[in-house]
Amino acid sequence: MSKMQTPHSGYHWDGGNRRFFEGWYYRVTLPDCGQTFAFMYSIEDPIGGKPDSGGAAQILGADDEYICRTFPDVNKFWASPDVLALGHWGETNLNTKPIYLLPAEFATHVQQGYQATATLNQGIIKDPATGNYCQWQYEIQPLYGWGNRDSMQQSTAGWLSFLQIFEPGWQILMAHGLASGWIDWNGKIYQFQNAPAYSEKNWGGAFPQKWFWVNCNSFDGEPDLALTAGGGRRGVLWWMESVAMIGLHYQGKFYEFVPWNAKVEWKIQPWGKWEMKATNSDYEVKLTGTTHLPGTPLRAPTAQGLQFCCRDTMQGKLDIELRQIRGENRLVILKAHSHLCGLEIGGGSWDDCWQSS
Repeated sequence: MSKMQTPHSGYHWDGGNRRFFEGWYYRVTLPDCGQTFAFMYSIEDPIGGKPDSGGAAQILGADDEYICRTFPDVNKFWASPDVLALGHWGETNLNTKPIYLLPAEFATHVQQGYQATATLNQGIIKDPATGNYCQWQYEIQPLYGWGNRDSMQQSTAGWLSFLQIFEPGWQILMAHGLASGWIDWNGKIYQFQNAPAYSEKNWGGAFPQKWFWVNCNSFDGEPDLALTAGGGRRGVLWWMESVAMIGLHYQGKFYEFVPWNAKVEWKIQPWGKWEMKATNSDYEVKLTGTTHLPGTPLRAPTAQGLQFCCRDTMQGKLDIELRQIRGENRLVILKAHSHLCGLEIGGGSWDDCWQSS
């Protein structure tokens, strides 16, 4: 087990028949051509035989274009309870129980499907309606999990996430890493070496009513910087609460702004502008994400199964400033900019601006 491994890296399903989903997100950004590829894998009601039982692979690819493939057979899904490792076979000439395959074996035997670990992301999906396809294989070198380098990694939602109090659970698996390999997007092949990579996951039996997300680890002139921020309205036991957090990895250090150690404020437009600010006893951070692009609708697990209920762009602009608080003074530690930021809103009631009180 790697010391970079975060809590919640393993698969959470306990074999029960209650409503359950688990989703994984892998992203690689290619600064040279300004493109990003995000791979979203999910499994719902893995016990099988329920209206929403099944899996899917979605990709938000070049120029925010989208492809999705469903895998209805839950028995062809596998995942490790102990480490980050999962896969789903669609079309294959193998009759064996699905397991991790060596990359060359996977490429030979699986015509539709994927497999992913902490150090590999591989797969192939085709859309029979359009003929569009994506095939990919890249290796990942993790640099940051979720926490300071060389120390115990933390759970994103704090110690409470170990109890079934919060749903859904959310864990950043790798805030920053380097990916090397290739992606074939409808015949255009993107080859890359040490490209910024990221991964996260969520799981549970309940679904957030509404959420927002800002994610970037490809900044101008700052190779050792990664930001993930987000917030949502989610169920806690029998009430709903609105929470948000900002996490920043920079030059070996983790700056965490969460409800139990900081004041986190946000102002999110229905689309186009994401503003957040957080202050704890030692630091304050401000970020603004913007886009003029329309964004792409994506599917997400809901109480009614996988539905189009969020909107993303991977080509947002981001400005971020981190300051150290010294008495009355504010010392600027970092000012950074990116034009390759992931921006998302999801869930219902985005008729007007969502502002924290």
